[in-house]
Amino acid sequence: MMIYPTMEIQNGRCVSLEKGRLDEPLIWHVDPVETAKGFAAAGAEWMHVTDFNAIEGDHCNEELISDIIRGAGIPVQLGGGIRSREHAEHWIDKGAGRVVIGTLAARDPQLVQELAKHHPDQIVLAVDVYQGQVMTDGWRQSGAISPEDFIAAFDSAPLAGIIVTDIDSDMSDLEAQLGLISALAEKARTPVIANGVVRSSDDVSRLKYVYNISGAMVGRALFRKTVTVEEVLEVARPEAEPVAEFQ
Repeated sequence: MMIYPTMEIQNGRCVSLEKGRLDEPLIWHVDPVETAKGFAAAGAEWMHVTDFNAIEGDHCNEELISDIIRGAGIPVQLGGGIRSREHAEHWIDKGAGRVVIGTLAARDPQLVQELAKHHPDQIVLAVDVYQGQVMTDGWRQSGAISPEDFIAAFDSAPLAGIIVTDIDSDMSDLEAQLGLISALAEKARTPVIANGVVRSSDDVSRLKYVYNISGAMVGRALFRKTVTVEEVLEVARPEAEPVAEFQ
């Protein structure tokens, strides 16, 4: 299972949000580019960046994110406010390994299917779920479509993955969150990346045995130092199968 050390950027700083509230960030006093390099040095093969300013149409972090993409040393999966074909292809041209699309997929699924066909394995679908509904516009708008139907609409698209976020995942009921993500992963034809459910290495050990979950995003737990990149990578590594000796 792939581990995606995750960095969320607002106003040039690494932050974490409670329930997506952009006006109440928890600020981490670290250098974003050096932190990205640290993820790579610890053995990560991918990382994820979300640009919270871009969700509101503010592109003040563009230079910083370009520096992260150039300097990290590993491919970057980028999300946040990518709501047009031009914007998605802008970041692919800038060197992003993948771009994550949610709101645009809800508004114009045909365009996103075409985008995935032109950039196979570089487009990731974001499915943000709150009380059984897909949320868009940075978790501020509730759609009329269920997450199951939303995912099914992209069954034929060559997506790189589907990120599933249970927006209630800051709450303590981890069983419910894992249940939602596991149920959606079972129905999806594209591998699912779980977001928002890793607080400890034990959570990674549980996720890696769930059908069709190919990865997990780990952010706040890293910044809080409740886990390290090395620890979660070790847990996520597949266990060697016993080999029978020839007689």
